[in-house]
Amino acid sequence: MGYGEVALKAGLPGRARLTARVLGGNDDPHLPWHRVLRADGRIAMPEGSRGWREQCQRLRAEGVVVENGRVRRPRHDPVQALDAAIWGPR
Repeated sequence: MGYGEVALKAGLPGRARLTARVLGGNDDPHLPWHRVLRADGRIAMPEGSRGWREQCQRLRAEGVVVENGRVRRPRHDPVQALDAAIWGPR
């Protein structure tokens, strides 16, 4: 999920930077901060930094493919989402 999507779900549309700041200052080891990415699927930390490497490692441990610091996120298809909501998973 992107920072903006997390902000929207928290009832704070347009506050992606606030989301990033809150997650960056968090010290709860159980919060899955590593699952939040930039809108384009890239890791927001500087490439090669300790945090960047840790986020890559955590994502890969969950089976997520990370290539050059980027995760290919599935495109949101509103029709498919509506079908899933009405008919359940395929």
